[in-house]
Amino acid sequence: WFVVILARLVHLQIFEHARYKSEVVDQNQKKIESEPKRGTIYDRNGRIMARSLPVPSVFFQPPKNETPAELMAEVDRIRGLLQLSENDMARIEGRIRKKDPFIWIKRKIDPAIAEKIKDLGLGSVFLKEENDRFYPMGRRAAHVLGGVDIDMKGRTGVEQEYDSVLKGEKGQVLILRDARRRGYHVQTLKEAVAGRDIYLTIDEAIQYFAEKELEKTVAAHNPDWGTVIVSNPGTGEILAMANCPTYDPNDFPPPVEAVRNKAIQDMFEPGSTFKVVTAAAARETQSVSLTDVFDCSDGAIEVGGGSVRDHVRMGMLSFEDVLVRSSNVGTIKIASRVGEKPFFSTILNFRFGQPTGIDLPGEAAGKVRPLDRWNRLMSLSHVAIGYEISVTAAQLLQAINIIANDGKHIPLRVTLNRPAGDLDRPEGPVRAFENTISERTARELTAVFEKAVREGTGTSAKLDGFEVAGKTGTAQIYDRALRSYVSSRHMAAFVGFVPAENPVLSMTIVINEPKGIQQYGGQVAAPV
Repeated sequence: WFVVILARLVHLQIFEHARYKSEVVDQNQKKIESEPKRGTIYDRNGRIMARSLPVPSVFFQPPKNETPAELMAEVDRIRGLLQLSENDMARIEGRIRKKDPFIWIKRKIDPAIAEKIKDLGLGSVFLKEENDRFYPMGRRAAHVLGGVDIDMKGRTGVEQEYDSVLKGEKGQVLILRDARRRGYHVQTLKEAVAGRDIYLTIDEAIQYFAEKELEKTVAAHNPDWGTVIVSNPGTGEILAMANCPTYDPNDFPPPVEAVRNKAIQDMFEPGSTFKVVTAAAARETQSVSLTDVFDCSDGAIEVGGGSVRDHVRMGMLSFEDVLVRSSNVGTIKIASRVGEKPFFSTILNFRFGQPTGIDLPGEAAGKVRPLDRWNRLMSLSHVAIGYEISVTAAQLLQAINIIANDGKHIPLRVTLNRPAGDLDRPEGPVRAFENTISERTARELTAVFEKAVREGTGTSAKLDGFEVAGKTGTAQIYDRALRSYVSSRHMAAFVGFVPAENPVLSMTIVINEPKGIQQYGGQVAAPV
């Protein structure tokens, strides 16, 4: 018997040691991850726009040797407190029957409810501290901020773009349990490391006014959607980005119709705002002089078997007045002097057909048809007045910023660079500023577009005490079902900067399909 007992001990303590040790550890210990505090998002002046707050969550660890009915009886004791639905109970029971060792009962609950659950002293029900995302300004800058899912993973906006910076590192917690797997002690093995904070270029006050004015315009004209972007052209910093429809990131995910960031994701034909590029091509190539005059007296011009019209007959117009009065006829005549290849090259130099590189996810590239696919009879004329090309509002802003910056391209961004020694701010991209057009051309066009606001189609964008330079745009919308442009449906836009001689603010406004009598860019977008 001694030999038998000794052999059994050897078998248990040597050959079966690993298996039984694993069972003991599994019975007595449970390791779970602890969530780090997600980094705070501030506006440029330090106002909090997104932060994380600790909230309790409830989970269940079923002990061994109890039937599903006994385990569900324990869950049933907190059903009323947590307002668990029939679907919730069915989910929990299904997990119990699968013998899952860790089951969420309800996440991110009211702390007062958590205290009541704690007082019940249930051995298999535990509370775990998680973080919930809170946006104290509600809808303000919703599409810039984005949102997070229930696991605090960024899904849109800055929350997604900088998720790796904001999320931090998870910790680990050890739960000690008795022989029936009932917890009696919680111990932190590894502290969670909080995520880093981010400072946006957004100015909360400017953002407020951008959203307010956009809402007024949407209420007055009932468009399908609208967007406003405000930037500092000299730095590329976005000071405001407003969209309608919008949403409250505290209620994430948003409705399907509101989720898209129209400023960077929706493409459209830019209409007369694209004459900024046409004018730049004309002066860069020296195809047209400032004193050249164009006959626009017919009010229409034949293009590829069709006719392109002006909104009114305009007579003889100088190069400057073609742009000030936004003559399609004059613009087409200017483009014909430039030629396809130089014009196409200028379009690419302005970076149309590629994303601006703004640090937000999901940016569209726009559409620029390759030169070998242009219709030789009409494409040059159509593109010159903003058709047969698709752009985003951000790309239009980038183009007008090039004019404002004396021809230099400065990338757009929504996060600030990190000052020396400030570890809380993410390092912004370092890029060399490149000349897209000459300083001479940029200054000539600034004077032209200043006059366009002072005397031309953009007069409703005038400001008391400041000279504004800008360009209006209106484009008929193409109906894919009808395979034609619809004269009653329009996109209205305005791009500009102020003060004209030393710009500190630039703006793009796009109002898509305004309803009613007023549908032109000068009537709908410029007043914003």
